[in-house]
Amino acid sequence: MSPSAGPPLSEATRCVWGKTDRSGTSPVGWLPLWRHLADTADVAGRLWDDWLSAAVRRRISDPLPGGEADGRTLAVWLAGIHDIGKATPAFAIQAPHLAARMHEHGLRYKADEIRAERRLAPHATAGHHILAGWLQRHGWPDPHPVAVIVGGHHGLPPTDIQLRDVQLRPYLCGDSAWKDTQNELLAWMSDRCGAAARLTAWRDIALPQPVQALLTGLVIVADWIASNEKYFPYLLDTSDADRLRAGWDELDLPLPWLPGPPPSDVDTLFAARFSLPTGAVPRPVQRVVTQLAETMPTPGMLIIEAAMGEGKTEAAMAAVEILARRTGLSGCYLALPTRATSDAMFARMLAWLQRLPDARTDRCHRDVRLAHGKAALNADYDTLRHTSLPSNIAADEGGTAIGVHTWLAGRKRTLLSNFVAGTIDQLLFAALRGKHLVLRHLGLAGKVVVIDEAHAYDVYMAQFLERAIEWLASFHVPVVVLSATLPAGRRAALFAAYDRGRLGAPPKPSWRDRGRTAADPYAALRTDLRYPLVSVSAARRGALAHACDDSGRATDVRLLPLDDEASTLALLLREHLVDGGCALIVRNTVARVQETAAALRAALGPDTPVTVAHSRFMAVDRAAKDQWLRDTFGPPATGTRPHRHIVVASQVAEQSLDIDFDLLVTDLAPVDLMLQRIGRLHRHPRHDRPALLRTATCWVTGADWSVQPPQPVRGSRLVYEPATLLRSAAVLQTHLAGAPLRLPADIAPLTHAAYSEAPPGPPHWKPAIDTADAAMRERQTTKQAKANGFRLAEPAEPGTPLIGWLTGGVGDTDDRAAQGHVRDTDTESLEVILLVRTADGLVLPPWTDKGGEAVTTTTAPCWSLQRRVAGCTLPLPRTMTDPDVIDEVIAALEQRIDLRAWQDSPWLAGELVLDIDSAGNARVAGFDLHYDPEEGLRVSRSDSAESASRQRRNEGESQ
Repeated sequence: MSPSAGPPLSEATRCVWGKTDRSGTSPVGWLPLWRHLADTADVAGRLWDDWLSAAVRRRISDPLPGGEADGRTLAVWLAGIHDIGKATPAFAIQAPHLAARMHEHGLRYKADEIRAERRLAPHATAGHHILAGWLQRHGWPDPHPVAVIVGGHHGLPPTDIQLRDVQLRPYLCGDSAWKDTQNELLAWMSDRCGAAARLTAWRDIALPQPVQALLTGLVIVADWIASNEKYFPYLLDTSDADRLRAGWDELDLPLPWLPGPPPSDVDTLFAARFSLPTGAVPRPVQRVVTQLAETMPTPGMLIIEAAMGEGKTEAAMAAVEILARRTGLSGCYLALPTRATSDAMFARMLAWLQRLPDARTDRCHRDVRLAHGKAALNADYDTLRHTSLPSNIAADEGGTAIGVHTWLAGRKRTLLSNFVAGTIDQLLFAALRGKHLVLRHLGLAGKVVVIDEAHAYDVYMAQFLERAIEWLASFHVPVVVLSATLPAGRRAALFAAYDRGRLGAPPKPSWRDRGRTAADPYAALRTDLRYPLVSVSAARRGALAHACDDSGRATDVRLLPLDDEASTLALLLREHLVDGGCALIVRNTVARVQETAAALRAALGPDTPVTVAHSRFMAVDRAAKDQWLRDTFGPPATGTRPHRHIVVASQVAEQSLDIDFDLLVTDLAPVDLMLQRIGRLHRHPRHDRPALLRTATCWVTGADWSVQPPQPVRGSRLVYEPATLLRSAAVLQTHLAGAPLRLPADIAPLTHAAYSEAPPGPPHWKPAIDTADAAMRERQTTKQAKANGFRLAEPAEPGTPLIGWLTGGVGDTDDRAAQGHVRDTDTESLEVILLVRTADGLVLPPWTDKGGEAVTTTTAPCWSLQRRVAGCTLPLPRTMTDPDVIDEVIAALEQRIDLRAWQDSPWLAGELVLDIDSAGNARVAGFDLHYDPEEGLRVSRSDSAESASRQRRNEGESQ
């Protein structure tokens, strides 16, 4: 057969069109369906052989009688028939000139009838219907668990109603001539990839939902690659093998990481992978983690609880390498609470990857991704995106090629790279019903997943986290959880979620067990207060906890109450910083950060520099601020530490940042977060601390200590549950009265006591705590119900098809919109792009890269300028996004500047611009705004605007 002759199909089948060149650049103008199906099948075969991890191949193959050979055949076959729904009148009518050619070969339809209802038979849904009928005729009792993979290849599996709509309108799929073509294509592809000989063996398999999801994701990836004209042009002048070779070589996907042989012992492993100080050896917790990773059940979960600065991150990376080697996984996802902590982890990940061996020596590439909305603003990541090797992998200075693969960096492919660091949101999205969810699952299924700062996620986010963990377990993905302050109840809940995924829901007691109390496999986890503690999944349900020695870095911290007067704070700092020193003040709201910094500057004068750090900065300024914190207050070997400095920060300084201060003042917060903040105090041994600051001391403010129980300030009660604040004050009471806080020994007892069912504290506090607890439980119930409105269902019984799996979800939303569904907030989030208005028009803020450059709004800016403009995004405070004002704010911003010319820009489409004058001021919808690159955004509201808002709220309540 000549290359252009095509397969041995009838003329009618060979003329069915599959793709058209809408850009008008192809010399042919269209591609036959058979050609696209063959391309997609061939790509799927290469993906299986050269890109999927061994673990994913094994998970897909486990339910199949022929093992991995069956798995490959099934994947290639499904990719090869994924567009069978295009061989229908409902699809063909979209290109009348091509449909006319098909009409000449007997593939006819009534145009008016089809045009009126074709939307009821999208080709993916039609394909599901056609394949299900074909398999039933081949003796399959329930073809839907397989057919739904075809039905879901555009990111949303069909619903029962959608399938019934197609079934009730057979003319949308065509008459007998169309059925002959459909059958011919299905039979041809089944023979071509070897599936015809396996259909009988597969027909009684109860394909699990996780396998259906992975296969759907693989088909989507293969389809996207085969649909790219750069790789597979609209030409028929080469053989199948040559066409595949050319397209695959042009794409040049990185091979999956294949871990090299293990080092001889733990000491050698840590010396080879991490930059340890001279003479340093692994800490006890690192040794225990490494040993347990070698022996724990897989799939399984490992939870590391150890004090701040004990090397949990390095222990987790060592566990990633060991677990990947044991399971055949090819990378990891490192999930962090915030963008700032993700950026910090990304730098550490790059350093680790430089030292990470690969069993292959001829092509040792590490494809990486930083996964958050402002990743392009990270200097390390941006460099890796723009310096390309022939393989589209950027090179750094080391021997291992590390970089960002161009195709894998595309939209919706966030988790398909082998090594990814990013925010926890990307993991939570795996439990959010949304289009193309299977791509997230496919990406995660090939990785060890590490969840850092697991204590930082509230009850709402916990609903999504636990469901994501269930699905990870169903994919047989090992999960490593890190926390310094994890409540024992959360530890048990995480293991229970993992067990539901790997073992299914716990069996219900039989009638024989009535009256008996079933043993709770997680009971011990809820009461184990040893610390440091490393827990691993048991062979069945539950976990085994292993205590380990601490590193000997014990610290006694003095806790002292402090009233909330600015003058008191200024006096304290003046006295204690007289000989120098670096102080950290953590406030619970941005407003308190800014108010405190202004008061301290006024009281202390220019000899005591005061810097702020919070979330209300432009993205580029925030990134610079985070880097400055790490460089200035990091370990002794980094940067030049100032003689005297005060940092007033919000929660951005709380977690996953290796920063060290001589003195700490913090607002009262939940006890786990208090302990995290204390972890920034005397974090590293230093010989140059001023004499007055050599005893680690933390002053606790943000509450009225003159009443019992203490009353937290209003801003703290808006940010945190009052019950958790009262419980924190209760368990810290003895330490605030003079007993030293011993770290790490007191971490577990304090955390457990604060989150136990029994109210802590003196008896006369009990009524206040009981009242706060009841209100918190009511709000938590509401939040859980809200989360369930968009949360993915748990994996169902094997053989349950994914039909309707994503119904009622968030649709094809972007990450920023999806974040609003997995993070609990009573207000919408709203970001704007901050530009400066001059007499000549809008310009980039003068303090930024190429500041002062003109920004046009009548046309889309050039590509490089678009990126710089996007770096000027700024979050607005919740006072401007409350439900009673947000519409007014958006309308006011839209009226200021016409941005229609930006709507085709991937960087700028849908954005709003806030234009400030040269002094940094603007007025929007009754709000006065001022932006300063050192202080961030300040917002105040006129009395008239506040009065109008109050009146609207009252009117709403009266109605």
